[in-house]
Amino acid sequence: MTLAVQFTNVSRLFGEVKAVDRVSIDIQDGEFFSMLGPSGSGKTTCLRLIAGFEQPSAGSIRIHGEEAAHLPPYQRDVNTVFQDYALFPHMNVRDNVAYGLKVKGIGKTERLKRAEASLEMVALGGYGERKPVQLSGGQRQRVALARALVNRPRVLLLDEPLGALDLKLREQMQGELKKLQRQLGITFIFVTHDQTEALSMSDRVAVFNKGRIEQVDSPRNLYMKPATTFVAEFVGTSNVIRGDLARQLSGNPQPFSIRPEHVRFAEGPLASHEIEVSGLLHDIQYQGSATRYELKLENGQTLNISQANNQWIDSSAQHQTGQRLRARWAREAMVQLHDTLAGGV
Repeated sequence: MTLAVQFTNVSRLFGEVKAVDRVSIDIQDGEFFSMLGPSGSGKTTCLRLIAGFEQPSAGSIRIHGEEAAHLPPYQRDVNTVFQDYALFPHMNVRDNVAYGLKVKGIGKTERLKRAEASLEMVALGGYGERKPVQLSGGQRQRVALARALVNRPRVLLLDEPLGALDLKLREQMQGELKKLQRQLGITFIFVTHDQTEALSMSDRVAVFNKGRIEQVDSPRNLYMKPATTFVAEFVGTSNVIRGDLARQLSGNPQPFSIRPEHVRFAEGPLASHEIEVSGLLHDIQYQGSATRYELKLENGQTLNISQANNQWIDSSAQHQTGQRLRARWAREAMVQLHDTLAGGV
């Protein structure tokens, strides 16, 4: 496949701080690619490097095969959607969307036609005469999206665009963004600290930590087969078993991960493919569709257990805090982990 963006050993230093440290990524043309990580992990700096707002201290960035170091932002076939929308309050919606085309010298008739088409694309047809202040947060975000798409970029950069929206609207926009990306067939590069956003929309996700990449993989593999302790603990909830207990249970001193939904309370004889531990039930959290339990093991570690609820069974009513209970999981559900950073993929 054609590469939309390629990083080769890219670093970005701010004084002594390595915001991006020897990152290598290949992003495919037409891919929905997410950069996921906590604040300060380097993901937004990478996005700014692609946009041309920052220059690499070392390494190479290529956009559709062309070395990007000498290209100013306006000559790169990319556009950016920001979390704060960055709309002009004195302009109506149509003029906001058409502004970039005006700067490029495109005639009024053509730019307004393209602006209306772009608004239709994001389900805002008929909103062109309104001012940004008359729109909801979700509608303003759609205007920002339309303004980026009206330029017909081959790569769309999205910098935490849903962060200011409430949960329900954020979930709705996740579906709309993925649908739009499939419809357009262009590359979306999406920066977020929200694992649910990254997992639900992306073809692949790069997990960032301290300026480096821990793992690049499909959402399913990130969740089911985390490569490092950081990925296991950052992407979803996971039990990471370390030290003597890891050696005792797996025969290997390396840490391993087991997801809470793969652990169950023990009933009946132990099967040959299962591992069992015991501890005191420390906490019960009813969460609607599931109940989360915290079991304090004998070595002091907490084991999280998640059990589904349904209309017939409320699992939170089956146990009480202070009980000594046994918990089990299948050996094949354990994932061996590495502590070292991946550096690049």
